[in-house]
Amino acid sequence: MKIGFIDYYLDEWHANNYPNWIREASNGEMEVSLAYGMIDSPIGGRTNAQWCADMGIAQAATIAEVVEQCDGIIVLSPDNCEMHEELSQLPLKSGKPTYIDKTFAPDYPTAKRIFDLAEANGTPCYSTSALRYADEYASAGPADAIASWGPNGFETYSIHQLEPVMMLIDSAPARVMYVPGTDWYSMTIEFAGGQVATLTGYDKGSPFLMNVTAASGSRIIEVKSDYFHNFIAHLVSFFRDPSQAVPHEETLRIMAVRGAGLEAIRRPGEWVPVSFES
Repeated sequence: MKIGFIDYYLDEWHANNYPNWIREASNGEMEVSLAYGMIDSPIGGRTNAQWCADMGIAQAATIAEVVEQCDGIIVLSPDNCEMHEELSQLPLKSGKPTYIDKTFAPDYPTAKRIFDLAEANGTPCYSTSALRYADEYASAGPADAIASWGPNGFETYSIHQLEPVMMLIDSAPARVMYVPGTDWYSMTIEFAGGQVATLTGYDKGSPFLMNVTAASGSRIIEVKSDYFHNFIAHLVSFFRDPSQAVPHEETLRIMAVRGAGLEAIRRPGEWVPVSFES
């Protein structure tokens, strides 16, 4: 099975690692064979041409070339989610299984447009943070309250806390509040069912930790499992059987919270409603 990469620029951590991991997880049945980058790396990395030469992967001149020649498609751009809607237009009209890397979209309306395009064209697709597949979360829910810690700022790294939080709390998010700190932030999420989650991000680094309260009691979870390889195994399963995709509704809820969170950053200390209007 030929897998194609479509990226904003190719010299980034996900594109550098996914090809070998996909080959290993599929026992050689899947190969990243073609890659397209819209621009060369703006952060001092290799050009797209050099990346392709180093990786032994053919360079595509256009997105259409990747879509035409490959059986499955990965839209990358993990640090520039604002590019996903543009980069995924042709893949999502193709009917071929398409994975769109985290963070899926900057807000709910964009996420809804992307999924609507896929559904209108019968194209199976999904997006997720690799943290969804940490072994430690498998038996942690459903949760009534969560206190979550993780590294770095909200805009790029909150997805790694939002994904498991929204997976473990089975309720619609209602409102969020952001509190800034020195080298850290905290965000509270209230849910329609009365559940509450707090996310705290530390600019100077943190393990992924949770205190999860459920009907059976509270427990501390620290993620130590190899969640990235677990994710790649799931990605391979998706390309074999697209019904394995994460439900769109879950991702839409996550993106709605992220969009509300970005608005809350501009209004610290105020409750900001989570909007599902597109």
